[in-house]
Amino acid sequence: MECAVITTYRCNAKCKMCHTWKYPSKASEEFNPQILEKLPGRMKRINVTGGEPLLRKDLPDIISILNKKTNRVEISTNGFFTDRIIEIAKKFPNITIRISVEGLPQKNDKLRGISNGFDHALRTLLRLKSLGIKDIGFAIVISQNNITELPDLYTLTSGLDVEFSQSTMHNSFYFHKDDNKNENLELIERTMKDFIIGLLQSKRKNLKLRIKDWFRAYINMGLLRHIYGQCRTIPCGAGTDLFFVDSWGKILACNGSDEPLIMGDLNTTSFDKIWNSEEAENIREIVKNCKKNCWMIGTSVPAMRKKILIPIKWVLRNKIRLASGRDILL
Repeated sequence: MECAVITTYRCNAKCKMCHTWKYPSKASEEFNPQILEKLPGRMKRINVTGGEPLLRKDLPDIISILNKKTNRVEISTNGFFTDRIIEIAKKFPNITIRISVEGLPQKNDKLRGISNGFDHALRTLLRLKSLGIKDIGFAIVISQNNITELPDLYTLTSGLDVEFSQSTMHNSFYFHKDDNKNENLELIERTMKDFIIGLLQSKRKNLKLRIKDWFRAYINMGLLRHIYGQCRTIPCGAGTDLFFVDSWGKILACNGSDEPLIMGDLNTTSFDKIWNSEEAENIREIVKNCKKNCWMIGTSVPAMRKKILIPIKWVLRNKIRLASGRDILL
């Protein structure tokens, strides 16, 4: 099982594709870290996200608790608060960190509405790398507004020998958006198809990162399908294989729904009681019949792990096609 902890809805950025910053949570109302002790142990991965999680002064306490629940705690951040991130990394050297950028400096700062945002993000990445933190990298939300930045960011992250993950715009309660839409589909398809081919033919020196590039090609295929409004290639496991904890301590099935799919309140109830409740079963039935076809990292990666043969076959088939001079099949 995997979990995402939405530590806060406060954010120092003003992103175009996410309006969470317009609807911040109050620090005084955000969950007490101690309720996270109720979460199950031995989870595959726990993503610590927001808003901007580094705005929580008690984030080290949150990480300390979650670190006992999994071997992989991942912080999703815009990288602005370099010193705070470095302090956490020193205390938890096995931490995973993904820094969100929307392109190179001019494009990133425009889309994220944060002055010198790319400078802070790159500085944070470089200092984490010099500190010896292994699992670090950039992440991008692909849209028609930054699709041309994709190849250059990939070249940058490859040169730095760090990770590079991709997602795309979604509409949901979490983003406070219902008008995220890509219109220049021809440009997106052409650029993403070339990018997918590049990932399948990855020349990274690090074998682990090269293999991960192959499976990121599959993720990007799913992103392209989502942009075109097509069905998921693997069913969603929200509320079954993964769950979210929101800023107030509520257990949610996912962050992609139009309205929060609340399974229970961790402040007043044990996790087991919430997870096995009638309300949780009702939420799973809603997920089962959901037609949104989201393809976000939080739901796509667990689905891929559960049905690993599907992406493996896709990768092998398309690598063979490329090796024989044929076009890939999306």
